[in-house]
Amino acid sequence: MVACILGAAVLAGAGQTMPDGRPTPSGQPVPRWLSLKSNEVRARQGPGLDYRILWEYRASGLPVQVIAETTEWRKICDPEGAVAWVHRSVVSSRRSVFNASDAEVAIRAGRVATAPLRARLTPRALVAIEDCEEGWCEVRARRLRGFVRQTEVFGAQDRPLCNAARPAGRGR
Repeated sequence: MVACILGAAVLAGAGQTMPDGRPTPSGQPVPRWLSLKSNEVRARQGPGLDYRILWEYRASGLPVQVIAETTEWRKICDPEGAVAWVHRSVVSSRRSVFNASDAEVAIRAGRVATAPLRARLTPRALVAIEDCEEGWCEVRARRLRGFVRQTEVFGAQDRPLCNAARPAGRGR
C-alpha cells in the first residue's frame, strides 16, 4: 500500500519539466509565479552561496517568475527582466501582482472593461492575486476585491518572460 502511494506521488511530480526537458526537482511547473518573502533577498549569479551576490531585492511580496530550479535554488525573472538565483527559503507561494507601468491600473467590480471602477492600482504598487481567467485577475487589498486585466500587471502571465538559458544579470 505504501509503495503504491509513493509511486503515485512520484508520478504526479514527474509531469513537470524545465525548459530544457529535465524534470523539476520540486515537482512544480516551470515557469511559475512566487513572491519574495522579505525586504532583504540576495540575488546571486548562480545556485549556491559560493556564487557572487549581484544585488539585493528590497520589496517583500514582489512577484517573480521561476524559470529554472535546482533542489535548493530558484532561477527567477523580475519585473525589470533581470535574471538571478535565490534560495527557495526566501520565496513564497503567496501570489501578488505588480503595476510595473507608469500609469494607474483600473480595479473593476467585474471581469469586463465596463464594470464599475472600484479603485486604482498606482504605479509600482503590489496587490494580492486570487486567480486569473478570461484575461482578468481577481485581486484583493484589505477589504477591497476586484478585477484587473491580466495584461496590465506583472505576475499573472502564462508564458515565460525571461530565457532560462540566459546567465544571471540585469537587462532583457
